[in-house]
Amino acid sequence: MSTTMPPDAVRYPYAGQVPDHTENGHPHRRAGDRGAQRRPMRRSGDRVTTTHTVSLVVPAHNEARNIPWVFEQIPPCVDEVILVDGESDDATVPMAKHCLPTVRSVVQSGPGKGNALRTGFAAATCEYVVMMDADGSMWPGEIPHYLHFLDHGYDFVKGSRCIAGGGSLDFTRVRSLGNRALIAVVNRLYDASLTDLCYGYCAFRRSFLDALDLRSTGFEIEAEMIAHALRSGLRIAEVPSLELPRRSGRSHLHAVSDGRRVLRTLISERPGARSSTAAPVGER
Repeated sequence: MSTTMPPDAVRYPYAGQVPDHTENGHPHRRAGDRGAQRRPMRRSGDRVTTTHTVSLVVPAHNEARNIPWVFEQIPPCVDEVILVDGESDDATVPMAKHCLPTVRSVVQSGPGKGNALRTGFAAATCEYVVMMDADGSMWPGEIPHYLHFLDHGYDFVKGSRCIAGGGSLDFTRVRSLGNRALIAVVNRLYDASLTDLCYGYCAFRRSFLDALDLRSTGFEIEAEMIAHALRSGLRIAEVPSLELPRRSGRSHLHAVSDGRRVLRTLISERPGARSSTAAPVGER
């Protein structure tokens, strides 16, 4: 049975420190938001001491306008950045290489976010794997918090917008209600105590990639990862995360249809279900 951290037990790894996400009530989202000489940074006391190597997997489809902000926030603890391109028809790949010449660009193996992430995970070479979106809704400066829990015995770390220190500036009423309903389902079916589900900011030990047994092709892969981590008995921690609004462009998420796919995944992958030989959700 997996070990999940109760909401009141999850704290940032550095006592008394909370990410400086806001100033006068507004999130710091651009380097110019606080003057040309100041960009969103971690505090001077926040030092990453991990001795493990870190791969960052970033799926992207037509995110050229968002890539610069995301890439300039990546902390030095990340050893390799893998951009998984979903056949973008804008300058996503050239922009990524301009912002970070060492970026590894790979083309996803099929349509959908699930295929993109599976392609990126297969290309990763480091001990830890972090996944995040390319639209600017997730702050790369939070990555060290995820690594802290991996360094201290946990196998899978997921961000939560629903515990102290976390939040969302992009929750619609439909998304919020749907997320709460799906959390109730996963906690009931998997005997868990999670606080958030449909949020794709996660990190895990690459040695457990086979145990995660990922097969989904779409947005439901995030739920599949958590379901398989719980079912496999991995040690799971939640850390506070602030979801920002997409910086530019339109979201690829379809709340109702993707929510149905997530629900089907949770039910079909529950303990005791005959899921090991089932086809991926996107192919049913």
